[in-house]
Parts: sequence; structure tokens; C-alpha cells
Amino acid sequence: MFSVLRGQPARGGAIGQACPAEALLAFRAPLRYRAPTRMTQPDAPALPALRAEDFDFALPEALIAQSPARPRDSARLLVVGDGGARDMGVADLPALLGPGDLMVVNDTRVIPARLRARRGEARVEIMLNRAEAGGLWHALVRGAKKLRSGDVLAIDGAPELAPRVVERQDGGAVLLDFGPDQALLAAALERAGEIPLPPYIARPDGPTPQDREDYQPIFARQPGAVAAPTASLHFTPGLLAALAARGVAQVEVTLHVGAGTFLPIRAEDPRAHTLHSEWGEVTPEAAAIINATRARGGRIVAIGTTALRLLESAVDDAGVIQPFKGLTDIFLLPGHRFRSADVLLTNFHLPKSSLFMLVSAFAGMGRMRDAYAHAIDAGYRFYSYGDASLLFREDPAA
Repeated sequence: MFSVLRGQPARGGAIGQACPAEALLAFRAPLRYRAPTRMTQPDAPALPALRAEDFDFALPEALIAQSPARPRDSARLLVVGDGGARDMGVADLPALLGPGDLMVVNDTRVIPARLRARRGEARVEIMLNRAEAGGLWHALVRGAKKLRSGDVLAIDGAPELAPRVVERQDGGAVLLDFGPDQALLAAALERAGEIPLPPYIARPDGPTPQDREDYQPIFARQPGAVAAPTASLHFTPGLLAALAARGVAQVEVTLHVGAGTFLPIRAEDPRAHTLHSEWGEVTPEAAAIINATRARGGRIVAIGTTALRLLESAVDDAGVIQPFKGLTDIFLLPGHRFRSADVLLTNFHLPKSSLFMLVSAFAGMGRMRDAYAHAIDAGYRFYSYGDASLLFREDPAA
């Protein structure tokens, strides 16, 4: 379920079935780590002065999408490039991309990562964040101050789990030991876990069965994410067929999106913020396909900020994608020189969030301020279940 091994579990199958226990137990420590930013390049410009408030904007609550467009590819698409912003639709992607282009998609699969638990009479809520070796999990816990090392928790609906608190960490993080039986954990999560919808999607009674389907991208293959790579939520079999007929190719990478994606940036200077590490993999085969596309003159189209973050973790100073397997906490801010992708498909992000900073770095701060102002005026739907934007990388020399 949470292994680094690759496979092709059946879409919609149970997590325990999708990834057997022997695959889970194959998890080992990360093989490679990338620092938060790549601004150590000799030819990279100095990071500009940044303030979190520079990435703030007012968003009417009515524009926060509570359910996806149906069908998924009927969502609106704001195309942002040198010519300004154009209102189009996700179904127009085949006309916007062309033969020789390569979509890089994230094949991570969302797991039912939210658990409700007790320590005696004290109630806590657990959000599994990242699998570690030997049955350990890094988790974000609401009510973490109630916990002490050695505490054993009772999980609502899954009393057989009984995870032990190994240690409390900063920011509400807790290291939990669920034991070596990952098949037991997989089955218990399917029964007692909730799909971890973002806090801005209102579900007073918890996620619905429809959310289990809606919040799972069509590319989902490798279980381990606790948040969806939401740009992928717009794709349908028909849209993929149209893109393939157009000559647009596709390659899969894996970044298990963590719960830290929802955390706000509280520091006045964004550079003082550190992202939670997330596990990712670019296989040698995927790296070769991406590099061959670039050598032929094709464009690299990152489907989602998660795919882009992973590519920027794997690219070298010459713009060549290297195989990557391990943790990354790369934080992409304005001033970063992008080397891996030419185009980015992404949803509309929260104000003052690391993801809005990322898209501003990729497409330009002025462009993105104007684009978001237009999107709000035009009634685009925001966040995970909302509409999409297609961003063309800004040329810093232009």
C-alpha cells in the first residue's frame, strides 16, 4: 500500500489488495534528498525580496468549489502566457498541446489517511503523512499536546491497530509505530480511515462515498498520498484518448503528497518556511523518456504542482532529468530558475500558500496576480474541486 515498489493495482480496488504486505515491508530509507531550493546554481539570480503578504488576495467564499465539475473535463481552463489570459475549457487541452509534447503525470493514489483515536478519555485526530521504515508513520495530530512518548492509542473502528507514540515533534507532528504488519494496517484504513479532504471542502458529517471516487485521480496507481494531485482530477478517458490522438504522450512519476500541503505559511518572509518532506520517484525509464522528448524539441507539460516539484528535484544544472528516489522538501519561490518543464496545468490555489508562490515563480508574479484577479471576476471555481489553469513558463530574460 505504501511501498516504493511500482505496480499496476486495479483502479478502485481496496488498498490492501492493491499493494500486498511484502511490497509494504520493502520500504527502506530514502536514497536521495534534495535541499529546499535550488538557488545554489552558479548562474542563478539572487532571490528577490519576498513577503508573504505579496501573495495574498481576497477570495469570495462562494468561489470555493465543494464538488467537481461533471464530467470532470467540463471544468473551465484559464490559459496564461505571453499574450495574457484566455478563457477556455479543460476539454480544449488537445488543441493547446501538440504532437511531440509530453505530459508528466503523478500516479500517486490517495489513501484513507484520517483516523480518529483516543488516549484514555482524551480525543485526538490523526492524519497519516508519510510512511517511514519498520512500520513507523510520520503523522500530523490534532491534539498532539495530549500525547506522550510510549502512549498507546485506541483507533475508532479499528481496535486491532493500537499504535504507540514514539515521539512528539514540532508543529503537531507525531511519530507513530503501527507495527510491522502492514497488511493489517491497510485493511484497517479501508474500514476505519477517511479520505482526507482539504479543510475548505465542507463535509460536516465527513467525506461521502462519492468523495472517495471524486478525490481519486484517473492516474492513481501507487498508494501513499494523503492529498490528491488535484490537476489530475480533470482528466477523463475521453480526454486522454483525444490527447493521444493529437500525438501528446504521457509518462508517470510518483510523489506521495503529504498533509503539509494544507499548512499555511505564517512567516513574514516565505524563505523562513520549510515544507514537509514528501517521498517521490522518477524511474530511469521515465527520466529517459523526458530527456528524449526535450532533445527532440518537444515540450514538457507538468500535470500539477506535485509533478513539477518532483521534476525540479530531479533535474540537474544542465536541464537533464536524473533518476530520483527519496525525499524532497523543495520550495519553489520567485527567483527560482526552472529547468525541467515548459508548461504547467494546475488548479487555483490558496492565498499566501506555497503553491500560489510556486505558480508565481513559474509564470511570473505580475502575470499570476492579473490571472487570479481575472479568475475571481469571471467566477472561476477555486481549490481542489475547482477549475484549472494552463501556465506557460515565463522567460526571465524577456
